Amino acid sequence: MGRVNLDMDVLRTLVTAHELGSFNRAADRLGRSQSAISQQIRKIEAQVGEPLFQKQGRGLALTTAGELVLAYARRILDLNDEAVSAVRGFAIDGMVRVGLPADLAETWLPEVLGRFKRAHPAVRIEAVVDRNRNLLEAVDKDELDLVVALGNETRSDAEQVGVLPLAWIGPASVERLWTGDEPLPLVMYQTPCFFRQRALAALDAAGLPWRIAFTSPSLHGLWAAVEAGLGVTLRTTAGLPDCLRTVGDAMGLPVVAPPALTVSLHDGGRSLQPAAARLREVVIETLTASLRDLTASTGT
Repeated sequence: MGRVNLDMDVLRTLVTAHELGSFNRAADRLGRSQSAISQQIRKIEAQVGEPLFQKQGRGLALTTAGELVLAYARRILDLNDEAVSAVRGFAIDGMVRVGLPADLAETWLPEVLGRFKRAHPAVRIEAVVDRNRNLLEAVDKDELDLVVALGNETRSDAEQVGVLPLAWIGPASVERLWTGDEPLPLVMYQTPCFFRQRALAALDAAGLPWRIAFTSPSLHGLWAAVEAGLGVTLRTTAGLPDCLRTVGDAMGLPVVAPPALTVSLHDGGRSLQPAAARLREVVIETLTASLRDLTASTGT
């Protein structure tokens, strides 16, 4: 039996249809008719011999076979796109200055920068990890070319790439951190901090007394204090260390409104040089997929 060669164009349609949740949206994105998209999906289903999608309410859901093919499709497309970018990348040089918050740095920074550097080896990258306020001030002063920031989607230069769920975080090894008959101990960033603002607003609205037990200017400091059992904190669930866990339901803590933060990319409203423009594409592609998967896994 001859080998089956999956069509790259069909794989891209499969990924797009899943990301957007319907064939209609995929057709609009790809500039094709819905019947053409449906025909492509039927083609790949015939090639693999299994249905890949099933109806779920008004949308689509992947079958078990569909999940498997989707995972391979993403890998194949990433490798294809990386190969094309690598060949073209020798024509791109210069420097890109990028900034992002600590919540995203350890989880996605190596993946994004590694992928970009392999494709564009002549480009020099300067990366800064800092708090949102400092990063946005830097991009406004033209000290950074691109900034990934949390919760600033109303800025005129914001391009939203996804959302991050918010959760109350506590130590994994401590069974009882708070008895409920005393103020809730909190571990927080120093002010100003919108995580801190949202946490205190939610507790005050629920009528729960609290006290600031520990403050830190860094995320590592927060994680260390929470692991030590000094208190709980409100953060995103991105890159949560194994020594910590979500504790909101177990401790009866209030739901924060809204329960997620937007993640946006900012360029200060300036035109980007080719190297920065290409990095912007890689950041959007990588974060959009990663944030979507994280949101799906937490049910947000």
